[in-house]
Amino acid sequence: MFPFDVILFDVGGVLLTNGWDHRERAAAMEHFHLDPAAFESRHVALYDAWERDAIAVEAYLDATVFYEPRSFTRDEFFAFMLAQSKPQPNGALGILRELADSGKYLLGALNNEARETNRYRFDRFGLREMFEVALSSCYLGLRKPEPAMYRRALDILGGPAERILFIDDREENVAGAAAAGMKTVRFEGADALRLELVSLGVL
Repeated sequence: MFPFDVILFDVGGVLLTNGWDHRERAAAMEHFHLDPAAFESRHVALYDAWERDAIAVEAYLDATVFYEPRSFTRDEFFAFMLAQSKPQPNGALGILRELADSGKYLLGALNNEARETNRYRFDRFGLREMFEVALSSCYLGLRKPEPAMYRRALDILGGPAERILFIDDREENVAGAAAAGMKTVRFEGADALRLELVSLGVL
Protein backbone atom coordinates (compact mmCIF):
# COMPACT_ATOMS: atom_id res chain seq x y z
CA MET A 1 0.00 0.00 0.00
CA PHE A 2 1.39 3.38 -0.95
CA PRO A 3 1.89 5.88 1.89
CA PHE A 4 -0.51 8.42 0.37
CA ASP A 5 -3.44 8.43 -2.02
CA VAL A 6 -3.10 12.08 -3.05
CA ILE A 7 -0.13 14.43 -3.44
CA LEU A 8 -0.92 18.14 -3.79
CA PHE A 9 1.57 20.72 -4.98
CA ASP A 10 1.69 24.45 -4.64
CA VAL A 11 2.70 25.91 -8.02
CA GLY A 12 4.48 29.26 -7.54
CA GLY A 13 7.75 28.79 -5.69
CA VAL A 14 7.64 24.99 -6.01
CA LEU A 15 7.09 24.10 -9.67
CA LEU A 16 7.24 27.52 -11.33
CA THR A 17 8.36 30.98 -10.38
CA ASN A 18 5.68 33.07 -8.73
CA GLY A 19 3.35 34.42 -11.35
CA TRP A 20 2.78 37.95 -10.02
CA ASP A 21 4.68 38.38 -6.76
CA HIS A 22 6.62 41.48 -5.72
CA ARG A 23 9.63 40.70 -7.95
CA GLU A 24 7.49 40.24 -11.03
CA ARG A 25 5.51 43.39 -10.28
CA ALA A 26 8.72 45.38 -9.76
CA ALA A 27 9.99 44.18 -13.13
CA ALA A 28 6.78 45.36 -14.77
CA MET A 29 6.98 48.76 -13.09
CA GLU A 30 10.50 49.23 -14.42
CA HIS A 31 9.73 47.94 -17.90
CA PHE A 32 6.64 50.12 -18.38
CA HIS A 33 7.95 53.11 -16.38
CA LEU A 34 5.11 53.08 -13.86
CA ASP A 35 4.99 54.47 -10.34
CA PRO A 36 5.50 51.46 -8.04
CA ALA A 37 3.83 53.05 -5.01
CA ALA A 38 0.72 54.02 -6.96
CA PHE A 39 0.48 50.57 -8.51
CA GLU A 40 1.02 48.68 -5.25
CA SER A 41 -1.70 50.59 -3.40
CA ARG A 42 -4.19 49.68 -6.11
CA HIS A 43 -2.87 46.13 -6.41
CA VAL A 44 -3.32 45.44 -2.69
CA ALA A 45 -6.93 46.57 -2.86
CA LEU A 46 -7.83 44.17 -5.69
CA TYR A 47 -5.44 41.21 -5.77
CA ASP A 48 -7.37 39.15 -3.24
CA ALA A 49 -10.56 39.51 -5.28
CA TRP A 50 -8.75 38.66 -8.52
CA GLU A 51 -7.24 35.47 -7.07
CA ARG A 52 -10.68 34.44 -5.78
CA ASP A 53 -12.15 35.04 -9.27
CA ALA A 54 -14.43 37.76 -7.93
CA ILE A 55 -13.12 40.04 -10.70
CA ALA A 56 -11.60 39.32 -14.11
CA VAL A 57 -8.17 40.37 -15.32
CA GLU A 58 -9.67 43.25 -17.30
CA ALA A 59 -11.10 44.80 -14.14
CA TYR A 60 -7.84 44.24 -12.27
CA LEU A 61 -5.74 45.90 -15.00
CA ASP A 62 -8.20 48.75 -15.52
CA ALA A 63 -8.00 49.62 -11.83
CA THR A 64 -4.27 49.12 -11.31
CA VAL A 65 -2.75 50.35 -14.59
CA PHE A 66 -5.25 51.64 -17.14
CA TYR A 67 -7.11 54.14 -14.99
CA GLU A 68 -5.38 56.76 -17.16
CA PRO A 69 -4.06 56.72 -20.75
CA ARG A 70 -0.91 54.68 -21.32
CA SER A 71 1.56 54.36 -24.17
CA PHE A 72 1.08 50.58 -24.18
CA THR A 73 -1.95 48.32 -24.40
CA ARG A 74 -3.58 46.02 -21.90
CA ASP A 75 -2.54 43.04 -24.06
CA GLU A 76 1.10 44.17 -24.00
CA PHE A 77 1.08 44.52 -20.23
CA PHE A 78 -0.62 41.17 -19.69
CA ALA A 79 1.81 39.46 -22.06
CA PHE A 80 4.66 40.81 -19.95
CA MET A 81 2.97 39.45 -16.84
CA LEU A 82 2.67 35.99 -18.35
CA ALA A 83 6.28 36.04 -19.53
CA GLN A 84 7.45 36.22 -15.91
CA SER A 85 6.38 32.60 -15.43
CA LYS A 86 9.31 30.21 -15.76
CA PRO A 87 10.28 26.88 -14.24
CA GLN A 88 11.36 27.42 -10.64
CA PRO A 89 15.16 27.15 -10.28
CA ASN A 90 15.89 23.91 -8.45
CA GLY A 91 12.15 23.34 -8.61
CA ALA A 92 10.02 20.22 -8.44
CA LEU A 93 8.78 19.91 -12.03
CA GLY A 94 10.96 16.87 -12.63
CA ILE A 95 9.72 15.21 -9.46
CA LEU A 96 6.12 15.92 -10.43
CA ARG A 97 6.71 14.30 -13.83
CA GLU A 98 8.27 11.28 -12.15
CA LEU A 99 5.28 10.89 -9.86
CA ALA A 100 2.86 11.32 -12.76
CA ASP A 101 4.69 8.67 -14.79
CA SER A 102 4.50 6.25 -11.86
CA GLY A 103 0.69 6.35 -11.85
CA LYS A 104 0.67 5.60 -8.12
CA TYR A 105 -0.96 8.77 -6.82
CA LEU A 106 -3.71 11.21 -7.61
CA LEU A 107 -1.78 14.43 -8.23
CA GLY A 108 -3.16 17.93 -8.01
CA ALA A 109 -2.56 21.60 -7.37
CA LEU A 110 -3.54 23.44 -4.21
CA ASN A 111 -2.54 26.97 -5.12
CA ASN A 112 -3.45 30.64 -5.00
CA GLU A 113 -3.75 31.99 -8.53
CA ALA A 114 -5.99 34.15 -10.66
CA ARG A 115 -7.97 32.35 -13.36
CA GLU A 116 -6.21 33.85 -16.37
CA THR A 117 -2.65 33.31 -15.15
CA ASN A 118 -3.53 29.87 -13.76
CA ARG A 119 -4.84 28.75 -17.13
CA TYR A 120 -1.74 30.02 -18.90
CA ARG A 121 0.69 28.42 -16.46
CA PHE A 122 -1.09 25.05 -16.47
CA ASP A 123 -1.11 24.96 -20.28
CA ARG A 124 2.31 26.47 -20.96
CA PHE A 125 4.22 24.16 -18.62
CA GLY A 126 2.23 20.96 -19.09
CA LEU A 127 0.78 20.91 -15.58
CA ARG A 128 -2.67 20.02 -16.83
CA GLU A 129 -1.27 16.78 -18.25
CA MET A 130 0.11 15.76 -14.85
CA PHE A 131 -2.57 17.08 -12.49
CA GLU A 132 -5.86 15.27 -12.12
CA VAL A 133 -7.39 17.95 -9.93
CA ALA A 134 -6.88 21.72 -9.69
CA LEU A 135 -7.83 23.08 -6.27
CA SER A 136 -6.91 26.64 -7.21
CA SER A 137 -8.16 29.74 -5.41
CA CYS A 138 -9.78 31.01 -8.61
CA TYR A 139 -11.95 27.87 -8.75
CA LEU A 140 -12.72 27.54 -5.04
CA GLY A 141 -13.19 31.23 -4.21
CA LEU A 142 -10.86 30.71 -1.22
CA ARG A 143 -7.18 31.35 -0.60
CA LYS A 144 -4.45 29.70 1.43
CA PRO A 145 -3.82 29.82 4.32
CA GLU A 146 -7.51 30.22 5.17
CA PRO A 147 -8.72 27.08 7.02
CA ALA A 148 -11.74 26.92 4.71
CA MET A 149 -9.44 26.39 1.71
CA TYR A 150 -8.09 23.16 3.16
CA ARG A 151 -11.51 22.00 4.34
CA ARG A 152 -12.92 22.51 0.85
CA ALA A 153 -10.01 20.60 -0.67
CA LEU A 154 -10.65 17.70 1.69
CA ASP A 155 -14.37 17.76 0.88
CA ILE A 156 -13.65 17.58 -2.84
CA LEU A 157 -11.03 14.85 -2.55
CA GLY A 158 -13.26 12.81 -0.24
CA GLY A 159 -10.48 10.85 1.44
CA PRO A 160 -8.92 10.99 4.90
CA ALA A 161 -6.63 13.96 5.46
CA GLU A 162 -3.77 11.77 6.66
CA ARG A 163 -3.66 10.10 3.22
CA ILE A 164 -2.93 13.44 1.54
CA LEU A 165 0.57 14.91 1.19
CA PHE A 166 0.86 18.66 0.56
CA ILE A 167 4.03 20.41 -0.66
CA ASP A 168 4.40 24.19 -0.40
CA ASP A 169 7.27 26.64 0.01
CA ARG A 170 5.50 29.01 2.44
CA GLU A 171 5.42 28.18 6.11
CA GLU A 172 1.96 29.64 6.71
CA ASN A 173 0.47 27.50 3.94
CA VAL A 174 2.17 24.36 5.22
CA ALA A 175 0.93 25.12 8.74
CA GLY A 176 -2.65 25.54 7.49
CA ALA A 177 -2.60 22.17 5.73
CA ALA A 178 -1.06 20.46 8.76
CA ALA A 179 -3.77 21.94 10.99
CA ALA A 180 -6.35 20.36 8.65
CA GLY A 181 -4.70 16.96 9.18
CA MET A 182 -2.68 16.64 5.98
CA LYS A 183 0.91 15.43 5.93
CA THR A 184 3.06 18.33 4.78
CA VAL A 185 6.51 19.06 3.39
CA ARG A 186 8.00 22.55 3.30
CA PHE A 187 9.67 22.89 -0.11
CA GLU A 188 13.29 24.00 0.08
CA GLY A 189 14.58 22.78 -3.28
CA ALA A 190 14.29 19.68 -5.43
CA ASP A 191 17.17 17.79 -3.81
CA ALA A 192 15.77 18.21 -0.29
CA LEU A 193 12.27 17.29 -1.49
CA ARG A 194 13.52 14.13 -3.16
CA LEU A 195 15.24 13.02 0.05
CA GLU A 196 12.06 13.74 2.02
CA LEU A 197 9.89 11.81 -0.43
CA VAL A 198 12.27 8.85 -0.29
CA SER A 199 12.13 8.87 3.50
CA LEU A 200 8.31 8.93 3.34
CA GLY A 201 8.25 5.97 0.94
CA VAL A 202 6.81 8.02 -1.91
CA LEU A 203 9.79 7.61 -4.23
